[in-house]
Amino acid sequence: MSQLTWDFKKFEELSADALYKILKLRSEIFVVEQNCVYLDMDDKDQQSFHLCGWIDEKLLAYARILPPGIAFTEPSIGRVSTHPSFRKNGAGKLLMRQAIEKTYAQFLSNSIKIGAQLYLQAFYANLGFTQTSEPYLEDGIPHIEMLHSK
Repeated sequence: MSQLTWDFKKFEELSADALYKILKLRSEIFVVEQNCVYLDMDDKDQQSFHLCGWIDEKLLAYARILPPGIAFTEPSIGRVSTHPSFRKNGAGKLLMRQAIEKTYAQFLSNSIKIGAQLYLQAFYANLGFTQTSEPYLEDGIPHIEMLHSK
């Protein structure tokens, strides 16, 4: 796997080009690939941090880091995305390890809560998350809440 260069920025620190690439990748995955016709932009981006994994000028990995009180009482990681051409080589695990590290460092919290798509339960469990809710529908897709603790 080629080496990713990581950026971790507040919304207002993102360039217009970076923001465009983030929204394009999220649309490719959450709208087109998952056939989910729900609005991705939910007014949480402006309050969040954005973790981007780049090779040259191409965005290949992305996660949104939400402060406590935005999605959950705890800080949260969401919109976890790896470019389809960059999957199956550990990129998702690398992205999540970076996101977990950045979240704990930024918010000095002892836990991180996520709303995970149900089919990814084992993926997140392998990263130390445990299921904390019954399945529920979000934007027509089954999800569960999961918690990671230090």
